[in-house]
Amino acid sequence: MRATLIFGLLWGIGRLTYGLGIRYLGMSLGNSIVLGFCSAFGALVPAIYYNFYPAEGKSTFAELLTTSWGRVILAGIAVCLLAIYVCGRAGVLKERELTKLQQSASVAEFNLTKGLIVTIVSGILSACFNFGIEAGKPMTEVAVAAGCNPLYQNNVIYVMLLWGGLLVNLIWCVLLNVRNKSFKDYTNAKTPLLKNYLFSALAGITWYCQFFFYGMGESKLGNGASSWIVHMAFIILIANMWGVLMNE
Repeated sequence: MRATLIFGLLWGIGRLTYGLGIRYLGMSLGNSIVLGFCSAFGALVPAIYYNFYPAEGKSTFAELLTTSWGRVILAGIAVCLLAIYVCGRAGVLKERELTKLQQSASVAEFNLTKGLIVTIVSGILSACFNFGIEAGKPMTEVAVAAGCNPLYQNNVIYVMLLWGGLLVNLIWCVLLNVRNKSFKDYTNAKTPLLKNYLFSALAGITWYCQFFFYGMGESKLGNGASSWIVHMAFIILIANMWGVLMNE
């Protein structure tokens, strides 16, 4: 339980830096780099860990190397890493070819150097979400033994994991409120408060749904590496689609 909370805290830091990465690189480029690293680290690190500390039902790195399904997963990770290079190269070319005015027209604060540093850090720390799920598996076993539906077993992990992310974001937001003296904005009648709160809540609910359904799929697929890669790959694809639609 403690390890799950710690991984949640690290993942929360990854989520904070994720926002900065999107700010500096845009939706398509920023997401591709963050999620590329997140995919690779999230899939490989648990397998490497279980190679040294075997656990029943857990896939090891040796299995990934010596089985056909494992090699398919490794090939997918290789594609992710190749995509990171391609996206990074695209960012370099974009910075060279576009004027400052053109850059700001698509991404207001485009900055390749800052963006790459932030997105790499974000991608590595964001993978801690998958580490937290792995660390919390004993909790799911207890929940299932107590009669809970195995399909929703990962929800018990999210209680601790998401508390870690909440604490990091809460502390950071309070610090920003203090620094910017912006506490009054929460009750500023001159702004569309109802819409702001409504859309914020809707965004939070929609965002959580990804992990709710991911937990269901992971419980059926039964392999963390496969589940994580599929999940991240679809986020990358959708993010790039939105990048195209937003003329980035």
